[in-house]
Amino acid sequence: MTTHAPQAAQSVTLPASLEEAVAALAAMPAAVPVAGGTDLMAAVNAGLLRPAALVGLGRINEIRGWQYQDGHALLGAGLTHARMGRPDFAALIPALAAAARAAGPPQIRNAGTLGGNIATAAPTGDALPVLAALEAVLLIVGPGGSGREIPVSHLLAGREMLRPGELIGFVRVPLLHAPQVFLKATGRTGPGRAVASVGLVLDPARRGVRCAIGAVAPMPLRPLEAEQWVASLIDWDGERSLAPEALEAFGEYVAAACVPDQGEPVAPGVLHLRRTVAVLARRALGRALTS
Repeated sequence: MTTHAPQAAQSVTLPASLEEAVAALAAMPAAVPVAGGTDLMAAVNAGLLRPAALVGLGRINEIRGWQYQDGHALLGAGLTHARMGRPDFAALIPALAAAARAAGPPQIRNAGTLGGNIATAAPTGDALPVLAALEAVLLIVGPGGSGREIPVSHLLAGREMLRPGELIGFVRVPLLHAPQVFLKATGRTGPGRAVASVGLVLDPARRGVRCAIGAVAPMPLRPLEAEQWVASLIDWDGERSLAPEALEAFGEYVAAACVPDQGEPVAPGVLHLRRTVAVLARRALGRALTS
């Protein structure tokens, strides 16, 4: 039996501001930014990554909080899951707080960050379907004071990528002041990686339902036709309730869109995953409508 330790990074830089961080990344193209390190260090320990240099983001205070901006919340990329799970944040963006509380055991929630969840873009990232349903926008910071905005769905789908020297500085999320829900199913009891997850929000101002399914594909999936269909059934000026049959149909509609057939006969695993997604979508919409 042999053992071997991961090779350490040759240099570690600890900037105190976003400006210093992007300057360090621009000066060292091979450097890897690290915040909580929950995914990065797992990759290092598994021998999948050998960073030549690290740029630590833990000392950058400007990205560890949030502020209000024109009907939106501007969330720092350094917000930890533990911080987002607290009651004051939950009153602001309930679904994102629920996703943060479900992100894993305390040591993961205390270290893992919102920006890391997005940049890593692991399919099972709990925040991702919520951000997709909220149609969040990423504020990217680049060298020399440059900046740009990317819809979170574009980054997760690979339509736009971070350029050398760029960092996710903030995430802009609309404050809908309406019910929103996050649910996930795991393969074991207690906190764990999602087999499937759902982020669902109601948008009364636009008379819309936005739903994103996570963990079943490399990126969160939006069942747009199902959203439009069920939104047309809701009495937005009344009690905003639906018959059980409509909720059941919505769940099946979402599941069929997000977990398509992969040939005949349909594999038992696909059928089970489809049932799981249907239940999650149905329950999420039911809870949102009765909140």
